[in-house]
Amino acid sequence: MAKPKITLSAIKADIGGFVGHSGVHPQLLARAEECLQASKLLLDFRVTHVGDDINLIMTHDRGEDCPEIHRLAWDTFASCTELARSMKLYGAGQDLLADAFSGNIRGMGPGIAEMELVERPSEPIVLFMADKTEPGAWNLPLYKMFADPFNTIGLVIDPKMHSGFRFEVLDLVEHKTVVFSLPEEIYDLLVFIGAPGRYCVRAVYSKETGEIAAVSSTQRLNLMAGRYIGKDDPVLIVRCQSGFPAVGEVLEPFATPHLVAGWMRGSHHGPFMPVSVAQSTPTRFDGPPRVVALGFQLCDGKLLGPQDFFADPAYDRARLLANELADYLRRLGPFEPHRLPLEEMEYTTLPEVRKRLSGRFVDADRAPLRSVAKA
Repeated sequence: MAKPKITLSAIKADIGGFVGHSGVHPQLLARAEECLQASKLLLDFRVTHVGDDINLIMTHDRGEDCPEIHRLAWDTFASCTELARSMKLYGAGQDLLADAFSGNIRGMGPGIAEMELVERPSEPIVLFMADKTEPGAWNLPLYKMFADPFNTIGLVIDPKMHSGFRFEVLDLVEHKTVVFSLPEEIYDLLVFIGAPGRYCVRAVYSKETGEIAAVSSTQRLNLMAGRYIGKDDPVLIVRCQSGFPAVGEVLEPFATPHLVAGWMRGSHHGPFMPVSVAQSTPTRFDGPPRVVALGFQLCDGKLLGPQDFFADPAYDRARLLANELADYLRRLGPFEPHRLPLEEMEYTTLPEVRKRLSGRFVDADRAPLRSVAKA
């Protein structure tokens, strides 16, 4: 008899910051709890946050892209938005790009990562949640988890992992995907995921079993809205152990904070700082970007946990290094590489300034220096 499939859905949204873009008011978390508790659709759920983003972690047996589950999340965020507006919280409802639900929450603003699976005898899962960054922030950690033997020794010594993994990569601009088979196509993969502003890892699959190993949210708010709204603050679900990387191998990439796009006004590079939920309130220049790791055991669809992994003092050095990197980058102010390159600034004031000054640009070969000096 086939085992039933369980779906794990992680859906997040920024629907009002307390104070500014720093945190979530406890009343909003309580409202989200009430909304999910009243539903009969779920096997289990947790409500948590990272920075100013509410994260709904839900298990159910209705499969991916279930309209009823997506509506539940949308209605929950809409209810929280009403409360946020009554409290005059900053940016109330900013991630809800539509006035009403239309069947699928994808493309409507909130970020979503879902995976359908058959529970193994033991099913450990790590859910990563980020604030003040974009989906491409997961590219380097996922590469290290599933492709780098210096990080994941299981790729060398675990027979269930030795054949490697397949990476599905999404082109965020043209909305096309391509699948790379690792390790044989590792260099081809790196050509693309080394540009995280355009290409991001959407999912990872085991070559041994074909099972899903990891899935990330890939929604880009600014591309959907056509204007600057906020950073995407993505989520990532990773399965661990027994043919997948061990929990320690999944967490290890964050021991060295890498630089990600986002931070203040979504327009700067900053260190990806691993923190506990309690430390996930970004303050310095609205940052630095934060990542939280919550561990769960799935048991017949129930969520046992969470284990707040980055509360471990073993990550104190990573936080110290992240702050040193932040010190250095902040000294650069509005200059690259602290500020994002111009092609990443299309949803800020750049287009307005460029249009306003267009008539003042002249052919450099025809503009004598003395005429420039008199201007």
